[in-house]
Amino acid sequence: MKLSDIDSQDLKKDQPKELEGDINHNIIEILEEEGITVDMLVDTALELYAPHPGLETREIAEERFRRELDIAISDANLCLLIYSGILLEREGEKGSLPNISRSSYEKDLTFIIADEVMGMSIAKYISGDKGIFEFVRFDKQKPGILSKLGPFMDDIIGGLIGGVSANMYTRGMAEAAENQRKPKKNLENSGVIAG
Repeated sequence: MKLSDIDSQDLKKDQPKELEGDINHNIIEILEEEGITVDMLVDTALELYAPHPGLETREIAEERFRRELDIAISDANLCLLIYSGILLEREGEKGSLPNISRSSYEKDLTFIIADEVMGMSIAKYISGDKGIFEFVRFDKQKPGILSKLGPFMDDIIGGLIGGVSANMYTRGMAEAAENQRKPKKNLENSGVIAG
């Protein structure tokens, strides 16, 4: 049987298409409660900064990273993925993770890959395969805050930074290319009289 052969019913057809109600918890505030600030995210991202067209200086890169971060965290699904990592980290610290002892959690055993899968998923969710590439770069080098975080959060935050960084480079280069394509004003035909 193929999936296309299954009759589908929209059992959720009467549900709203948008979020409703007041938002009482902001993911940035929750991260700050965990000791992770936006400035730490920016500083960590910029430790692996490499100049590119459209991101010629660290100042431009920082501004772009902050903008891309704001775009990313406006997505409720991404915020829920990040929050799931926070909850796993909290449970690991308490020794309450299923099928993993507290000492195994603390050792960040290499055969436990759920943290890596979550980090890659976050990076890919934000920016596709480019995000995974950036996640791997950050995960291997563990710059900034990543070297101080627990077994789950280093990968969760690495995925967030990796995905946002990939978008930062992609959009920066796209805007630089767009600016190159724009016709330059020709002063001879502009109606300006030199004087």
